[in-house]
Amino acid sequence: MTNWLPDLSRGSGPVYLRLADSIESAIASGALPAGSKLPPQRNLAYDIGVTIGTIGRAYALVHERGLVAGEVGRGTYVLNRSETQPGEQTDPLTVSLSGTRVQDAPADKIRFDTTAAPDLGQGKIISGILAEIGEQHLAEISSYSRTFPRNWFEAGRLWLARSGWTPDVENIVPTLGAHAAAVAAIAAVSAPGDKIVFEDLTYTQVSRSARLLGRRTLTVDSDEQGVIPDDFERLCQQQHPKIAFLMPTVHNPTVTIMPLERRAAIAAIARKHSVWLIEDDLYGGMSDDDTPLLASLAPDRTFLVNGLSKSVAAGVRGGWVACPPHFAQRIRVTHKMITGGLPFILAETCARLVENGTAHEIRKQSVEELSRRVRLVREQLQGFDFASHPHAPFLWLKLPEPWMSGTFKNAAFRDGVLVDDEDEFKAARGEKSYHRVRIGFSSPKTGQELTSGLMILRRLLENGGSAYDGEI
Repeated sequence: MTNWLPDLSRGSGPVYLRLADSIESAIASGALPAGSKLPPQRNLAYDIGVTIGTIGRAYALVHERGLVAGEVGRGTYVLNRSETQPGEQTDPLTVSLSGTRVQDAPADKIRFDTTAAPDLGQGKIISGILAEIGEQHLAEISSYSRTFPRNWFEAGRLWLARSGWTPDVENIVPTLGAHAAAVAAIAAVSAPGDKIVFEDLTYTQVSRSARLLGRRTLTVDSDEQGVIPDDFERLCQQQHPKIAFLMPTVHNPTVTIMPLERRAAIAAIARKHSVWLIEDDLYGGMSDDDTPLLASLAPDRTFLVNGLSKSVAAGVRGGWVACPPHFAQRIRVTHKMITGGLPFILAETCARLVENGTAHEIRKQSVEELSRRVRLVREQLQGFDFASHPHAPFLWLKLPEPWMSGTFKNAAFRDGVLVDDEDEFKAARGEKSYHRVRIGFSSPKTGQELTSGLMILRRLLENGGSAYDGEI
């Protein structure tokens, strides 16, 4: 351990900032060479007469600057600057929008932090469609998409239809995936400063995008049946939100399915308080659940979004939104302004996949493959508390004592597995701690890779977390 004490007499500003600057200067001068261990936070706090929280903020800051790394269970070490990535973005805005995932996942890690459609060989099918389009539409793929063929809208009508409900084709807008569809809806019906409701746990890529657009985030309480109507009504009465983003069917990450009574109550409250609804049905379309959609209960104020990423192929960036009547043109224009426009070759590929039945067949095969994986995962993690769905590519794992979500994620990373901690799904700061992680299992290429990753996680769960108390 390095016997080093900072000089805080220089500079101005908060102590944690002066301490971070002192550490950076010591690293630059060689007083803290690469590989040296920073003093434990508790020891340094005692030596210089400040709180552990102050030390923690300073260590976190130099970590953001790319100067140190926390090795779980061992401490905080100075990095070799020649090994760090040049020009890495560590400004506060970038950090706040990035979530908790590793931005560039190491190739040697087993990825349980993604839920993209499993690889079933569909790339070969898609490449054939791309070749056909290239031969038939040379002019269209070499220019901007100025006109949208009707088959793009018909494909969306087919893909979004579910539970006995089919949207009208004139209300469909093709998009660059479900995420782009949701963000376009938020931008189209709200303004900077408006409040957007998210479930306390949600797909936070959309909530972060909303904040980037200048919208403010509200969170609504949920239980084992989804959003609690009374809390949603309280928010509507007190905060006057403009729109709510919800996942009623196979919620991410809890796999909750909201019952019909709740959906009807949410729809009624939204109508009463003039709140728009975005219904994310990405996983719902894979579930075989026949509970009526929010879009069927409140078609006058619900934007239903879905796409191909979880069940067909994430790389084609295909999605659609079914809009309330008379809103399709507004969403289409807003989507273009946000994304730059819909590439002809991608939109045509997605439309053909759906219209010729290939997308539905691939989805069926994906669901069958995921069902096999769910059975394997349930067997490997038997005895532990988790929520899962037979067709969902993830489960929501309750961590045994003394594990905490972030600590478990760090320990899994050290042992070669990437998982998502609960903070990745929190739309805003809150006091709730779930002590859970999401395990996504659609990415492993082989059953052996999947089993290997699950065995690593099981060993960690069985051995307890006391040995993995990190410094940062």
